[in-house]
Amino acid sequence: MTQLSMHQRLPFDEATTPPRVSTGELPQAEEVERLVTEAYQRYRATTEGQVADYIPVLAEASPDWFGICVVGARGRSFEIGDVDTHFSIQSVSKPFVFALVCDAVGYDAARRRLGVNSTGFPFNSLMAVELNDDRTMNPLVNAGAIATTSLVPGTTAEEKFERIREGLSRFAGRELSVSEEVYASESASNMRNQGIAHLLHSYGRLYFDPDRATEAYTRQCSVEVTVHDLAVMAATLANGGVNPQTQETVIARGVCRRVLAVMATAGLYELSGDWLYEIGMPGKSGVSGGVVTVSPGKGGLATFSPPLDPAGNSVRGQLVTKFLSERLGLNLFASEPVRPQP
Repeated sequence: MTQLSMHQRLPFDEATTPPRVSTGELPQAEEVERLVTEAYQRYRATTEGQVADYIPVLAEASPDWFGICVVGARGRSFEIGDVDTHFSIQSVSKPFVFALVCDAVGYDAARRRLGVNSTGFPFNSLMAVELNDDRTMNPLVNAGAIATTSLVPGTTAEEKFERIREGLSRFAGRELSVSEEVYASESASNMRNQGIAHLLHSYGRLYFDPDRATEAYTRQCSVEVTVHDLAVMAATLANGGVNPQTQETVIARGVCRRVLAVMATAGLYELSGDWLYEIGMPGKSGVSGGVVTVSPGKGGLATFSPPLDPAGNSVRGQLVTKFLSERLGLNLFASEPVRPQP
C-alpha cells in the first residue's frame, strides 16, 4: 500500500474546511493578573546573565529593565514592569517575517526554498550552512532569516523592508518604526551576517542581492517594539493569524500553524529541545532581551529583560515563561487524563 508523503497536499482546502483547533481559555482575569504580578515579584531580583555587547548599542541597555505582558486570544491584556520601554525586536522578528513570506509566496514554496528543520547549531553558525545540504535549514537562524528576508516581495531593499515594517505593524496593531541608532550600530558590526549572505548566494539559496538582503534584514532587526507589542504579536499567532485587538486578519490560519511548528522546533536555536521539554510552547528569543511564546487558542506571552544566558536567551524571560506556562495552563503537552464515567 502506498503511503501518503508528508509533502503531498492533503485532500481538503484549508481556506474552506472548518478548523479543528486546540481549545481552552486563560484563567479568570483576576487570576491571570495575580500570577503575572507574582512572576514579576518572584524574578525581578534575579541577577544572572549578561547584557549583549557584540552589537555596541545593545550594551547600553539597563540590566534592571524587566517587563511581562500576557494578551489573550480574545484581546484581554495583563502587564507589569517596564512595559513602555522601547527596544529593538532583533531575532524575535524572524517568525513573523517568515509568516509574511509564507503568506506571500505560499507555505509549500517557503519550505522548499528556506527549509524548516532544526540545525542543532548556534543562531549565527556558518558550519550549519556548510554541513547541511539544504544550507538555510530553517527561517529562525540567521542564514534562513536572511534568505527569508530576500524572499519578501519587492524589487529594492527599501521596498522589501517597507513590506516587512507594514506587516510587523499589523501583527502589533500599531505603526512600528526603526531605531536608526540600532541600525547604524548593527550595520557597523554585521560582517558575519554579510558573510552568511554571500555564502548562501554562492549556493543559490539567496533570492536577492546579498548585500541588499543583509541591509533589509538589519533594518528588520532594528524595528522598535515594547513588550506589549510582542505579546499582541504572539496573541495574533495564538488566534489563528487574526490580531485579537484590531480584529485584522494578518495571515491565513494555514500559514499560522506552520509558523508555530517551526517556532516549536527551532525558536530557541540549539536549546529548542530543552525549551519544548520544559515550557511546552512555541517560542522565540532575541538578543535585546525579548522572548515571545504562543499558546494556540489561549494567548501570547512576552517578556523583556536584557541579561542573557550563554546561548543568547533572556534569563528572567525563561524563568517567567516556565512559571506562567505551568500556572496559567499554557503547555501544549499538559493534558488531563480521561476519567472513567461513574
